[in-house]
Amino acid sequence: MLEQPYEYTARELVEPDWRRLPGFAGVTDEEWRSAQWQRAHCVKNVRQLRGVYGDLLDEAFYADLEADQTGAATMSLLLPPQMLNTMVPTGTPTTAAMLADPVRRYMLPVASDRLAGDYASHPYASRDSLHEHEMWAVEGLTHRYPTKVLAELLSTCPQYCGHCTRMDLVGNSTPAVPKLKFELKPVDRQGAMLQYLRDTPGVRDVVVSGGDVANLPFKNLEAFVAGLLEIDSIRDIRLASKALMGLPQHWLQGEVLDGMGRLAATARARGVSLAVHTHVNAAQSVTPLVAEAARALLAVGVRDVRNQGVLLEGVNATAGQLLDLCFALLDGASITPYYFYMCDMIPSAEHWRVSLATAQTLQHDVMGYLPGFATPRIVCDVPYVGKRWVHQVAEYDRELGISYWTKNYRTGIERTDEAALDRRHTYYDPIHTLGPEGRAWWAAHRTPQLTPVG
Repeated sequence: MLEQPYEYTARELVEPDWRRLPGFAGVTDEEWRSAQWQRAHCVKNVRQLRGVYGDLLDEAFYADLEADQTGAATMSLLLPPQMLNTMVPTGTPTTAAMLADPVRRYMLPVASDRLAGDYASHPYASRDSLHEHEMWAVEGLTHRYPTKVLAELLSTCPQYCGHCTRMDLVGNSTPAVPKLKFELKPVDRQGAMLQYLRDTPGVRDVVVSGGDVANLPFKNLEAFVAGLLEIDSIRDIRLASKALMGLPQHWLQGEVLDGMGRLAATARARGVSLAVHTHVNAAQSVTPLVAEAARALLAVGVRDVRNQGVLLEGVNATAGQLLDLCFALLDGASITPYYFYMCDMIPSAEHWRVSLATAQTLQHDVMGYLPGFATPRIVCDVPYVGKRWVHQVAEYDRELGISYWTKNYRTGIERTDEAALDRRHTYYDPIHTLGPEGRAWWAAHRTPQLTPVG
């Protein structure tokens, strides 16, 4: 009998032994489970990383990392021990193993990862690639879809992903990217958001994000969500936190679980769906602590815990990698695979991005293995459009790597634009993935003021 293209095997989750790392050799189980200890021992610079790995990694690796941080990096370093511990999760880490590791590739990028020269950034790459700031109804509240809004409550996270789509706002400034700052005080910003939602009953769905809500004092998060629950028109509330994977210790704290239980009880009584969305990109990141945190949230009444990953070359851009991750989430941690976004067109991110054709192939190849409700949709978040399944493209010029998309609603800045529903919007494949003719065309047309084709 012939083998299937993908053979399912149930795998038991394993917490990597953090004591294999010199800097964590003496850390107790109690310390490791402490959110406070995890936050206090985050790696924020090359010196601290050296303190964790010592001479297990070559000096060339540390120099490679330093070159990225002082050069192209759009995000500063911030890695909790929990996150570091999932890199090269078995055996003794070596430089070669670290360079090849999928979690390291997107959480701890080095200069040699990035493409050189003109291919490093697409000509259309931009700091706010989805134009979320243009669609702020009030500061931090993006009203892009007719019935849904994004509430950015803060601009920090417990960990920083190298590919962050909000790299213009989130985290500390880097030499390559001076970050924007919120102008309003948090209490005023959140008050303005709640008032806008009271005044806009057409909105029924709020994604509460940032940054990462795990960095908000829980009493402040609870107060904001309680305010949402008092608005009759709000029917769905989604709390976005990569920390469920990167710092599960936070979500296992008694104070947090008690508060989530209170919010879940109120939501249930009012017929509102309260869910948590996390961001896991590699199967090895799903550990017993992650599963414990996810199931604890479900146990206190959260309706669902879902995963929104990002499709990243060298991390999860094969069908086997995606399916391994989805089964780890679903079987191991009761987390529902939901979306995989194509990586957004931010500066210096071309080495992570894949072509639309690759994304379409991956969507085809993962079908039929997972339950339908847990089969993730691969989507392209098209500027000025929003999320579109990768097969919804209206037209696709594969030679030039240019795709054209339409939409069936007006964004918040198009309510008076009669042509909005007829306009075609463009998205672009990474130029280095094109054939010789396509690369030659872009070389001839590559200017900062390039006019969109079509």
